[in-house]
Amino acid sequence: MILGRVVGNAVSTVKHASLIGQRLLTVQPLRSGSNDPVLAVDALGAGIGSVVVMTNDGKSTREMIGDDTSPVRWAVMGIVDASDD
Repeated sequence: MILGRVVGNAVSTVKHASLIGQRLLTVQPLRSGSNDPVLAVDALGAGIGSVVVMTNDGKSTREMIGDDTSPVRWAVMGIVDASDD
């Protein structure tokens, strides 16, 4: 699990059937050594600027979505109340 800051929402006109109705966020990982933002499924309602806890365990994320064939990898697992960064 890693921390990330939500930098935007992702909108797609064409996506995998398992992602229809799912909220997708663009999240910038914090202190993970990567400068590339990731797309994460969000069922918790995080907003732009929120610091979130994410998992990149694709298996548990696919179980959360309910589709073993889903290409999803990242998911928001929690929203941080306060951050010292």
